Amino acid sequence: MNSLIDEWKYVLGSKYVRLIFIGPLVAALFFGLMFSKNQIIESPVVVIDEDHSSYSRQLINTINASPNMNVTNVYSSRQNPEILLANEQAVAVIILPKELELRQQQGLSTNIGILMDNTMPSGLTGIRTAIQEVIQTENMTLSMTRLVQKGMDAETSKGLVTPLSLQQRMVFNPTSSYVSFMVLGFVNIVVLMITTSAAGSIAPRLRQEGKLFANGKSPLQLWIRSVPYAVLTSLSLLLCYGLLKQVWGMRFESEPYLFIIPLLVYAFALSLMGILIGYSAKEQSKVNLRTNFLVYPSFLATGIQLTPLAFPEPFQISAWVLPMNWLNRLIRGMAFRDGQLNYYSQEMGALLIIIGVVSLLIGLLVLRESWKERLLQPRTA
Repeated sequence: MNSLIDEWKYVLGSKYVRLIFIGPLVAALFFGLMFSKNQIIESPVVVIDEDHSSYSRQLINTINASPNMNVTNVYSSRQNPEILLANEQAVAVIILPKELELRQQQGLSTNIGILMDNTMPSGLTGIRTAIQEVIQTENMTLSMTRLVQKGMDAETSKGLVTPLSLQQRMVFNPTSSYVSFMVLGFVNIVVLMITTSAAGSIAPRLRQEGKLFANGKSPLQLWIRSVPYAVLTSLSLLLCYGLLKQVWGMRFESEPYLFIIPLLVYAFALSLMGILIGYSAKEQSKVNLRTNFLVYPSFLATGIQLTPLAFPEPFQISAWVLPMNWLNRLIRGMAFRDGQLNYYSQEMGALLIIIGVVSLLIGLLVLRESWKERLLQPRTA
């Protein structure tokens, strides 16, 4: 208990309290503003209209009406698409060929070209689907019109042209909002860096002050010092998630009083891992370098920018030792899908296993150091 009280006094008087609350909040505001346009709702496209007909103008208006595309310019003569895409004022060029309207009236097939700049794939979000929907709708309308003109009723015409129709709906993140994965990931990374650096400095600080075994040589005296960091980290994360929900519209369906449970378990796992990483460091300044071995894998392999399913299976398995991997899965499950806590016993169990294994390793390190200290005592007497 003395160790816990001593650590609370140190934490409340240190910079950690300001960092753990201000740092993630600044990250949430900054990255939330940076990615406020989400998935580029209307990607800029350029149209080369070689037909100059009423039908081509109608088709251009249909393309521009799509929520995924914005026609920024229309050229009446053939242009070099590479030049149009060179200065990144557009991400795609759509080419409407000559005699488009004439061939349409004659019932002949026409090829419409689209060239897309895939150097930055995120800029093409939704364009492929949108242009396919435009063409599919246009084909169906033209086919049904011709069948009706030949005396067939509209319902039968629709059954012949489109006997099957697909109705799809995106769930949990229907607008592909960056706030729900990228911004959230950046906030979690900032919290991870601050918490592991602060918790990792506990053992080196106590060792320099000569207080490492001041309250006994039991590993519990060091373990219990992770409590302040875990509590403040959990509160900071919950505050940031609330800010992202209220200001940037992030989906968060779980009840806060329920979600605080996995947050606390995650924060304990993170704090203890920080203690383990920094335990053998000679100075507090060395801890930050060591935490990079936890920060970088967490950023790359836990589903911030890319789903872990895109990685080879060995990489997916290697992410199991990272607490943030399970936090992200809990967020996607409980917060985004509104799942109950008992649905995610696997994630909670994984975090508890991490806590157990890390606690065991910390205990072994503490016992080894106390044993070495006891061996050296007769020689210094």
